[in-house]
This record gives sequence, structure tokens and C-alpha cells, in this order.
Amino acid sequence: MAVTLAAFAQVGLARDGQLPAGMFGYGGGLAVLVGIAYVIVVRFAPYADPLLLPFAVFLNGLGLAMIYRLDLQHSKNCVVAKAAGQQCYPINASAANQLMWTAISIVFFVVVLLVLRDLRILQRYRYTIGAVGLFFLILPGLLPSSISGAGGAKVWLRLGGFSIQPGEFAKIALIVFFAGYLVSKRDALSLVGRRIGPLALPRGRDLGPILVIWLVSVAVLVLEKDLGQGVLFFGLFIAMLYIATERVSWVLIGVGLFSAGAFAATQLPFLGHVNQRFAVWENPRGYFDGGCATGGKVINQQTQASLIHATSDTSDFVSKCAALGGHYADSGQPMRAMFSLGQGGVLGTGLGQGQPYLTPVSYADYIFTSFGEELGLAGLMVLLLIFALLVERGMKAALTTRDPFLKLFTGGISFIFALQVFLIVASVTGLIPLTAGVTTPFLAQGGSALLSNWIFIAILIRISDAARRPAPQPIQDEGMTQVVPTG
Repeated sequence: MAVTLAAFAQVGLARDGQLPAGMFGYGGGLAVLVGIAYVIVVRFAPYADPLLLPFAVFLNGLGLAMIYRLDLQHSKNCVVAKAAGQQCYPINASAANQLMWTAISIVFFVVVLLVLRDLRILQRYRYTIGAVGLFFLILPGLLPSSISGAGGAKVWLRLGGFSIQPGEFAKIALIVFFAGYLVSKRDALSLVGRRIGPLALPRGRDLGPILVIWLVSVAVLVLEKDLGQGVLFFGLFIAMLYIATERVSWVLIGVGLFSAGAFAATQLPFLGHVNQRFAVWENPRGYFDGGCATGGKVINQQTQASLIHATSDTSDFVSKCAALGGHYADSGQPMRAMFSLGQGGVLGTGLGQGQPYLTPVSYADYIFTSFGEELGLAGLMVLLLIFALLVERGMKAALTTRDPFLKLFTGGISFIFALQVFLIVASVTGLIPLTAGVTTPFLAQGGSALLSNWIFIAILIRISDAARRPAPQPIQDEGMTQVVPTG
């Protein structure tokens, strides 16, 4: 909490020259929520890992401070500009909305701790829970784009002014299903069919489950036009399969299957959104602020529009590009994110002293680069270290618990944190193409993701409490037993 309040103070002093008006409101609200969560943990999970809750609070608090920093509607410059009748730089960051979702998430955190005292009961309903999770996963892809579409991908569910990502809750259900299924089938899946050198391959008859999951993940990619959800879903299953069987061959087969499926799917003409992400990843400079791929080359909208008899106006350039049979894409967002990281350097510009808002969606998908600009490489390493420690504590709980189902369940939750962080960090730094539908846990603005992450923390705390709880002592110490003669 001290770090969160200090971050709020730094933002206000650097941005507006005074302590922010919302410092004690947002900070105090978060402190009350955290205090309630702490009391519940101490009372109902006294043996839980003592670091899980502080890590979640640290990340959530810093994310709230950065979102407040990006909420320019409350900055001094915007207030002056509006008073003068001028417009302010548009951005959809909302610290108030994120604090509201934090409150809702902590309420669910408390409910999960109080209601699910014994998580092994979930194993009984694994198929029902799995069906619900699969339904949530593919639901956006089956709905019209007007209800589920955003930025080219279909991962949302909008009902009036309310919107959620069903895939965030599908992760919870699918981890339960995978854990329950693999516990019952791991002996068969561990059998060796044949060997190729040091590699032990599974039997052909045991390839059914991985092929089914592979087909579903490819279907998600095709229906939702989103690479991120497919990678998360299939990667989670492969990781839990490896944990259950300890067979490296399953990992190699899974990587090969998904790579082949993703490549084949991206060749489909109606997956233009996914193809654009690959195009701008391969040639970001050519597509900077718009580019048209035609005739085996990329024509930049800002510098070469005349080559296709177009102006630099986006609508005109796109229409002329389409008339030539070309494909339009724009790498302005990922390129500006790289500029933001470069501006931050090693130590950063300081909270409130950079311009991370120049990157579109800097409060959500690109919040990691916002931290990179203002906290620098050093700050990013701290954040990654906290995430690594969070995953490590989860894996430690998985190793110490004795129940096979809970071991797989905990391992799956820990891995999903690690995979999410890898995908989003690798995406915004240019290591892999940008994956929609994946956000930085706890840091990025978004209610669905924040809620599911807090539920994951509640589950980890409940399992670590059971794993660390000392065994009950016998009623009578054997050393005090006396032999009484009867003769």
C-alpha cells in the first residue's frame, strides 16, 4: 500500500504540481479492500502462503496508479484546455472504473475463500464445468461482430453498456476440467508406444485428447480471429499434460500441432485481422501509420501514397489499396510502443513525466510499455520479478499439496499466469505478433481479467493453506503410554 500511495503522489506532483485529489480516495479505498481481504485470509486460511496476497495487492495497486496517470481527463492540462474551449487528448483510461472492478474482484476473492473450503469437490463435476468453460470460450465467436467484435477480434460479450470477456472465466473452468480429466487418465497417457532416440513417443490410441483440444483451439482461432485465446487454451492443456505425465514428447507434439494449425489458419482469406498482425510484425517500418502490400512490396501511406494515386487520407488510401488488390495494415501502435520503451531507457522518465498516452490503448494492452517509459528497464525488471515470484509460490504450493487433483489444478493456475505474462510482454516488445484478448495480469485496465485473476489468487491461497497446514496431533502421546500390570 505504501508503494501505491507513493506512486499516486508522484503522478500528481509530476503531472499537475500538487498531490492528486484522488490520492486518498483511490488509495484509501484500496487500503480498506485489502484490509478486509487480509482479515479474511488470517481468519479462514491462517497457514496460507504469506506472499500471495501482497504480490497481488502490489501489482493491482501499481496498475491502478498508472491508469490514474493515464486518465488525462483529470489532469491539470486537460482542465485548463477545457476551460479554454479546447479539446484534450482522447483516452479511455478510467481509474474510478478500475477501482470499482477491484472492489468487485476482492468481494469474489472473499466469497471463494469462504465458500470453497475443499476444492476437491470440483473434481466431481469436471465434465459439467468443462462444458461450461468451452461454451464461454467459443461464445463470442458465434455471435455477431456488433456484439462481440473489437479491434478485429471477437472476444467480447456486450449487453447494453456492460461488456465482459467470457474467455477469462473459461480459463477457470477449463483448468478444473483438465485437472480432473488428466488425473483419471494420466496412467494411460504416460505409456510409451515407441522410442525415437531418447524421445519416448505416446501410443497412437492416446493421441485422441490432444487432437480434440488442438481442433478446438484452431476453431477458436478461426471463429474469434484471435491468436491469443487459442495459444492460451492449447498451451494450458499441453503444460498440464506434461505435469501429469512428465513426458517431453507431449510438449513437442503439441507445439508442432499448434504451429501447423496456426499457419494453415492464417492462410484463410477471411482471417485478415490475424494476417495483418503477422504482416506488421514482419515489417513494422513499412506499415508505420498505414501501408499497402501490393505487387510484392509495401507502400507507406505517409511517404509513398502517390505511387497508388492516393492521398495520405486513410479512407482514400485504403480504398485505392483495395482497388489494386492490396492488403492494408497499420503498425503505428506497436511502433509507438517501441518508441515509448526507447524513451524510458534504463531508469525511465519518472511517473507522470513521460508521454505513454501517445501509444493507443496504453492503459490496457500496452500498459507494460507505459511502465517501461516511466519506470525504465529497471522498473520492468521489478515487475517481471514479482510475476516470477508469484508463479514460483504457486508452483511451490502445487509441489507441497498431496492430492493429485489439487496438484494439477494449482500447477495449471500458476502456468496460466506465466503464459499470460510471456504472451503480452513478448507481443508489445516485438518478439512475437501481437495477441489480442491477453492482458497483463492485475496491471491492465479491464474488469473481466482482474476478476478472474483475483479468483485465481483465492484458489492458490486456499490450496496453499491446506498444503501447509500441520498434520493433526494424536490424542495421546505414545511416549506417555504406561504399561499397567494386570497380574
